[in-house]
Formats: sequence, C-alpha cells, structure tokens
Amino acid sequence: MAKGKQNLLHNKAFGHLVAVAFYVAIGYLLFVAASNMNYIWKWTSVPKYFAYEKTDTIVAPLDGTIKINGTSLIIQGRDDSKEIAIENGYSINVKDGDSVYERDTLAKKTSMHIGPLLEGLIVTLEVSGLAAILAFSIGALLAFMRISNYQFFKDIATVYIAIIRGTPLLVQIFIFYFIIATIFELERFLAGAISLGLFFGAYIAEVLRGAIQSIDKGQYEAAKSLGMNYTQTMLYIIMPQALKRALPTLVGEMIALVKDSSLVSVISITDLTKVGREIVANTFSPFETWLIIAAVYFAITFSLSVFGHKIEMKMKKQGGM
Repeated sequence: MAKGKQNLLHNKAFGHLVAVAFYVAIGYLLFVAASNMNYIWKWTSVPKYFAYEKTDTIVAPLDGTIKINGTSLIIQGRDDSKEIAIENGYSINVKDGDSVYERDTLAKKTSMHIGPLLEGLIVTLEVSGLAAILAFSIGALLAFMRISNYQFFKDIATVYIAIIRGTPLLVQIFIFYFIIATIFELERFLAGAISLGLFFGAYIAEVLRGAIQSIDKGQYEAAKSLGMNYTQTMLYIIMPQALKRALPTLVGEMIALVKDSSLVSVISITDLTKVGREIVANTFSPFETWLIIAAVYFAITFSLSVFGHKIEMKMKKQGGM
C-alpha cells in the first residue's frame, strides 16, 4: 500500500518555519508599539551595571615643584615639602621639575570592577545554592518520614507538607524573617535562604516519595532475598532508580527555586530583583532594566534545564528510567 502524502501541517520543517514567523511577528508588533511610546531608550547605559571602569587618583596636597625619587614624588613647596609614595599600578602624570598646584593629579590607576547586576547575580546564586542544599536535605528526610512505618513520623511530615504547600512563599518569608529570624538573631541572608529551603523541601519531599513508591515491590523482595537490610535496599536498589525517575521534576523544582528567590528582595537582600529596583529608581529606565534582569534569570534557568537534560539522557542510556 502506497504511503499517503504527509499533511503540510504535520511537516516538521514547515512547523519550525511557522513558529519562527509567529515570534518574529510578535517581536515586530512589540517593536512598533515601543517605537510609538514617548520613551527614551538608554541601552548604552546598561553595560556599566555589569562592569565599570574605576579611576583612582593621587592628588597634590600643596603647591610646589615636583622631584621624582624612585617610586616616590617629592613636592617642594615655598614653606614646606611633602613626600608621596606611589603604589604599584599607578601611572605618574607629572615629570621631574613640573610645577603643580594643590589638588592637581599626580598619578592615577584604572581598574575594572563588577557592577551591581553581577553583584546581585552572585547573591542570587548564593541564596539559591544554599536553599537548594537545604531543600534536598529536608525533602529527603520528609520523604522517608512519609513512607515510614511509624505513624508519628507520617503525621509530622504530613502536617508540615500540608502547611507549607498551603500557604504562599511570600507570607512564609515574612513570618520567618520577622518572627523566627528575630528570635534566633539570624542574618537576613540566612533567613531568606532558609525560608526558600523550607518551602521547596516540602515539594521535593512529595516528588521523592512518589518516585520511591513507584518502584515495584518486587525490587524490595529481591533485595531481601539477597540478604540486604532496609538501609542497604534503599541505598543501593531503590534510591538510584527513584532519583532517575524523579530527576525531571527535581530539575523543574530547582528552576522554580531560582525564580522564586527573587522574593527574598522583600526583606532587603540585595539580589538581582532588588538591584533592578534600585537601578530603576536611580535611572528611571524600567524597560531596559527589567528586560536585562529577565534575561539573566532566563540564562540561569536555561542552563539548569540543559544540565538536567544532559544528566537525564545519560541516565536513560544506563537504563532504569
């Protein structure tokens, strides 16, 4: 039987072309709408918020004549003289015998410094990294408590997960910062990271619990027949398979954690979002600023997505997914 002609709408190349055309059209419409706005775009000011050039200067403390003595400058004034040591990295702007006046530049050094956006990015990565470690630790503990044979462990974990998942993260950050962190005198950075870790730990617990319980009961029986105890069974048989099955969802939770880390800005942690608000307040350039902030967050989450996909493909080749 002859193979039927493929529907054009099912053609992969045509589908890619239509998708590209769709987004080009959306971009063009947004560009036209932005062009009609009474707004002055200031894209040239954006790079300095990532890195900027700083110039340090050494100025003359008095009027006088310059005398160069190795790595030092001697200013001979009318009634007094002053010797100034020139540190490494400074370039001398005067010559022997030059006349200078007070506050004239004698030497200068130019260096690159990271801007507020990179500083905010570092804080965001630090908060997210600490919160991720805490979330996985809490999630694993709660997952084992949920599948425990001890009822009080089940009850404790169930109530915790229900409360955490049933209340907004922003509210939990406020409660933790203004109450718990105040009682234990925790820094705002730790308060924000712990709040995120406690919140996402509840979600990771349910992901791990579902993955563990999805493993066939025969795996437990086979491990028991080999003489393995419960700990050995979980460590060598069940958890490797459960982690493989849970990996895509766990990566999604980490991506959500990074995005939701922006909420810690409400307790004055200088992360990317707070830096963005400060830049907008100083420059009155909201569009450029928030587009750049969004692009930075996207770069982080996209990198996590690609990394997780590579691990998933590697695990699929090994089997068990």
